[in-house]
Amino acid sequence: MKPGEFSKKVVELALKIPPGRVTTYGILTQSAGGHPILAQMITHILGKSSESDNIPYHRIVYSNGKVWLDAKYKKERLKLYKKEGIKLDKYNKIIDFDNKVYTFD
Repeated sequence: MKPGEFSKKVVELALKIPPGRVTTYGILTQSAGGHPILAQMITHILGKSSESDNIPYHRIVYSNGKVWLDAKYKKERLKLYKKEGIKLDKYNKIIDFDNKVYTFD
């Protein structure tokens, strides 16, 4: 894979995650053709993209179903999850996670 191709593929795939579904950093990395260690770079790659304003960051979660809710975006993300029918438990884990996971088949 040529330099930059992985990043382009990550952005392309992230934009395809449908409302009401989530994918994991690992699934996104693997589907883009990257080594598992590159999952750590996903947020950085997406943030540097010219498409960053259109990327549904809230739909990319940890492999255990936990979502990242930092203080800056917590209210906004909780509204998005509610709007899309994604319910969280008190530990910020997606309820019925296995049925919400989207894969890029």
